[in-house]
Amino acid sequence: WALMATAKPKKKNPRLASGRKRARQDVKLNAANSSLRSKYRTAVKNVEKAVVAGDKSKATELFAKMQAVVDTIADKGIFHKNKAARDKSRLSTKVKALALAAPPCTL
Repeated sequence: WALMATAKPKKKNPRLASGRKRARQDVKLNAANSSLRSKYRTAVKNVEKAVVAGDKSKATELFAKMQAVVDTIADKGIFHKNKAARDKSRLSTKVKALALAAPPCTL
């Protein structure tokens, strides 16, 4: 009985044709959404890496690309629009701080 309790319950196949079709569509949708979710996170991570490295020009360039990616994915409802706005706001603050913190040295 101990093995039965820990094992995941097996998903049953839907009986109705509409249910089977829905299950097929869900597989495709899940794959598409997972890909977009990954794209979003990668875009955000790339900007954060550039900020940590202190590369001002790369950070601003990646930030512009990241904004477009984040907005399109938020519009599709993969992530909530408030989360997208929060991420953009936090990263823009970091990029601006990077721009101010490292003025070009003219000695």
